[in-house]
Amino acid sequence: MKPEHFLSLCSALEDNPLATQRELSSAMGVSLGLVNSTVNKALDAGYLSIGEQGVILTKAGQEYRETFQVDNAIILAAGFGSRFVPYTYETPKGLLKVKGVPMVERQITQLKEAGINEIIIVVGHLKESFDYLIDKYGVQLVYNREYATKNNFVSLYYVQEHLKNTYLLVSDHWINDSIFQRFEAKSWYSCVYVEGPTSEWAAKPGPRDRIDEITIGGNDDWVILGPAYFTEDFSRDMVELINTHYVTPGTDNDYWEDIVKDNIDTLPPMFMNKQVAGNVFEFENLEELRVFDDSYNRESTNDTMNQIAETFGITPDMVYGIEPLKDGVTNLSFVFHVDHQGYVFRTPGSGTNKLINRFQEKAAYEAISSLGISDEIVRFDADHGTKITKHFGEARLADPTNIDDLREVARLLRSLHTSGVSLEFDFDIRAMISNYRLLAEDVHAIRFSDFDQVAQNMETLLEFKDRLGVSPVVCHGECEHTNVLIFDQGPGKLIDWEYAGMADPILDIATFGIQALMGRSQMEDFLRIYLEGEPTSEELARLYLYVALGGFLWSIWAEYRQAVGQEFGEFPLKMYRYAKDYFSILSNEGYLDEVTSLEGAT
Repeated sequence: MKPEHFLSLCSALEDNPLATQRELSSAMGVSLGLVNSTVNKALDAGYLSIGEQGVILTKAGQEYRETFQVDNAIILAAGFGSRFVPYTYETPKGLLKVKGVPMVERQITQLKEAGINEIIIVVGHLKESFDYLIDKYGVQLVYNREYATKNNFVSLYYVQEHLKNTYLLVSDHWINDSIFQRFEAKSWYSCVYVEGPTSEWAAKPGPRDRIDEITIGGNDDWVILGPAYFTEDFSRDMVELINTHYVTPGTDNDYWEDIVKDNIDTLPPMFMNKQVAGNVFEFENLEELRVFDDSYNRESTNDTMNQIAETFGITPDMVYGIEPLKDGVTNLSFVFHVDHQGYVFRTPGSGTNKLINRFQEKAAYEAISSLGISDEIVRFDADHGTKITKHFGEARLADPTNIDDLREVARLLRSLHTSGVSLEFDFDIRAMISNYRLLAEDVHAIRFSDFDQVAQNMETLLEFKDRLGVSPVVCHGECEHTNVLIFDQGPGKLIDWEYAGMADPILDIATFGIQALMGRSQMEDFLRIYLEGEPTSEELARLYLYVALGGFLWSIWAEYRQAVGQEFGEFPLKMYRYAKDYFSILSNEGYLDEVTSLEGAT
């Protein structure tokens, strides 16, 4: 007698103890012969008895069934949900409503209706948004502090002690008819049949629908979609694999399914739980959700979508083709389309209101708009820092290792620096360093042990800069390769003018170099391209000066941004090295003593 048949029989008998075997066959969805065999074996084992009340589960039968009792459920809800921007800027994807109910709440209620009361939700992005679920449903929240830098296998790492007889769900799935039960006999993964080619994860079944192989992509296959169930022995082996995976280099982008896929031969058996078409949904993007729930076409509770609709005089359903942009580190941006034209919406990232003056940014855009070298503004809200610009879909980002791209970057910068455009504010690197340092120290963000000495060295360089007395010109301020668009035909564009101001033009050269992590010779070569000739000693000194000061500035900036929730990996360390190494170049090679003026400077 297979345990799953016994559990199915128990469930059918609970509904109707007086059911005939034919009725049981219909309720269980199995043959009459299998019902007869299961009933007889359960009677022989003492798990069932027959009396006036019908077929009754005995105490021994109850004890046997309880060995398959589900202990808990874990819901993964830490991720950002990039395919649902801009909604997920304000609301975690699992809390988006489908037909009036947040997706995660529907799963919670279905679990509780099945008698699963211990529910653990792994949170990350906008974690505070889930707090109300503790009071409403008695769930537990576990914070995955690495949700922004590693994929979802890490969420299981943080709840490994809860992995037992466990349902594993993802918060942004929608299940029409519940597939949860109080008792489960074997590990399974919900699977849905897809005709034709698919790029999804596909389960290859063996005997009794055991999953023998998992592939990424397939044809006429059962794809894995929706919840999974781990038996205790499966969980035990998974915990061991998860801990090994956690310390293995190169695994940051892995899903927990990768672990199952790569170890399917050695893990305890996992089976397919085949779902009828239309029962389990995963919405890949907003367009798919709109098809399922047309309320997203009629109205929007999302501020960003309402701003877009207001700007273009349209309804939210006329905004389509939304895709996040992942290259920015200061802001959150996405592409959208209206009437076959692409646009970019920029909304400020966490903490940027203390770093950037949006009114100055708007003024910079207005001042340089006639030059034809920047992105085209459609809407700019300086009070909130939001911005809509036209999207250059045919463009690519500048490649700092491509000589032709470097020539185009240099041409754009020369065009800017010699334009005669003037701004009423400076890129005041002294004030910016001071401001960023205060912000970082206020949240105890600076962790460099020799910071005070390096800060003193930077003060020496700031005094050196003042002695140079270079006439300022309009500068981009954050000229890095991700802010330069290159076209196959026609001139490039400089985008994102958040840090624009009046400064030494070589500031832009140095900034491009350090953001591209260039070495000294590469930066000097880029300066030659910009100058269209050999740099003087004074010009080299200015390059090294702004490499050092820029490295110091952006290291503090990154330390502060990390302290308020955004991870930058090795970036602050690399920037800090520029500050120290190029101070040494200026000191040891005599530039601080040699250069006292900039006769003939740009």
